[in-house]
Amino acid sequence: MNERQRLRELLIQKSYRQGTFTLTSGATSDFYVDGKQTTLDAEGGYLCGRLLFDLIRRHPRPICGVGGMTLGADPLVTAVSLVSYLEKAPIPAFIVRKEAKGHGTGKYIEGKNNLVPGSLVALVEDVVTTGGTLLKVIERVENEGLKVGLVATIVDRQEGGADTLAAHGYPLQAVFTREQLIGKEQQQ
Repeated sequence: MNERQRLRELLIQKSYRQGTFTLTSGATSDFYVDGKQTTLDAEGGYLCGRLLFDLIRRHPRPICGVGGMTLGADPLVTAVSLVSYLEKAPIPAFIVRKEAKGHGTGKYIEGKNNLVPGSLVALVEDVVTTGGTLLKVIERVENEGLKVGLVATIVDRQEGGADTLAAHGYPLQAVFTREQLIGKEQQQ
């Protein structure tokens, strides 16, 4: 079994749930992918880091940082950064806060000092539905003087997020689409 197949197995086992759920977007769904159940698992986190790093490594221009919105992206950016170090191509991680820090420096981005201004960075997320969270992250990151060169997710729910991001000039790359993860039976 290759790494991608094993990650799919873990996502189905640990993160995929059927039922009625309210998503971040406010929409309701008959299934939910709780990515953190897999990304916070030792094996799952490692595999996410490996597969996202592979996407980053294949980018035509060098990516100099990997980040995302807290909390969903926290284990992912750490995993990618650690894998990049083990692969002898270290990429620093950064985390984007939901609100500016209320004390000290008042910053939105943790880890920014490890990046050169103007750096090309990758943004990652565990699950993308509408793309709204990633658009906020892109705006904050670019307002801080960095350039977003890659946007990637573990699971694209195929509910408009990829189209929304592409319309803003940021094509989404996914390790799995909803169809690849759970098959056509959940396609609506």
